[in-house]
Amino acid sequence: MVQVREPDLDARVLYDWVVAMVALAGGSPTRVLVNDRVDVALAARAHGVHLRSDSVPPAAVRRLAPRHFVIGRSVHGPEEAAVLADEADYLIAGTVWRTSSKPASRTLLGPEGLAEVAKAARVPVLAIGGVTLARIGEVAAAGAAGAAAIGLFISDLAAADTEGRCGAVSLHTLVTDVRAGFHVQAPPHEQ
Repeated sequence: MVQVREPDLDARVLYDWVVAMVALAGGSPTRVLVNDRVDVALAARAHGVHLRSDSVPPAAVRRLAPRHFVIGRSVHGPEEAAVLADEADYLIAGTVWRTSSKPASRTLLGPEGLAEVAKAARVPVLAIGGVTLARIGEVAAAGAAGAAAIGLFISDLAAADTEGRCGAVSLHTLVTDVRAGFHVQAPPHEQ
C-alpha cells in the first residue's frame, strides 16, 4: 500500500495526484490510500483511506465506501485497537520508537506496547515510528503484520541502510529486506 499523505495540498491538487497514482498502480497489487481525506479518496477512486486516530469512525466511512475499499486507522494503545477491532481493515500503531517526525513529548509504545496492540486487535497491525531495518525483527516478534514508514524509506534509499551498506538502496531491495524480516515471500510476479 502507498499512502498519499499531503495534508497541506489543495483538494483539487491532491485529487489530481491521487488519480495519477491510481492510474500508475493499475494492473499491479499496489493499493493507493489517501490519508484522512475520505472525500478525495472516494472522488479519485483510490483503493482506500487511512484515518487519523481523531478522525471519523471507520464504520461511518464503510457506509459511504464501495465494496473492497480499504480502511485503516491510527491507534496509540490497545484500548483503541480493541474498540476498532471490527471496523477497520488494518491498524497502524505508534509511535513505537522515537522519530524525528513526531514530537519528543509523545508517549512511545515501545515493542511491548506494540505487542499489546497486536494482541488486542482482530485485524493486521502495522508498526510506525522509528522503524528501521535493524528493528524489523522486533516488530515481527511483537506480532505486527508489517510496518508503515517514512524515514525508513527516505534514509535507507538516499544514503546507507542500517546494515551498513553504503550508497543508494533500490526500493525493491529495501522492500525485500523488510519482507525478509517478516518471512514473507514476494508475489511471483515481483520475484
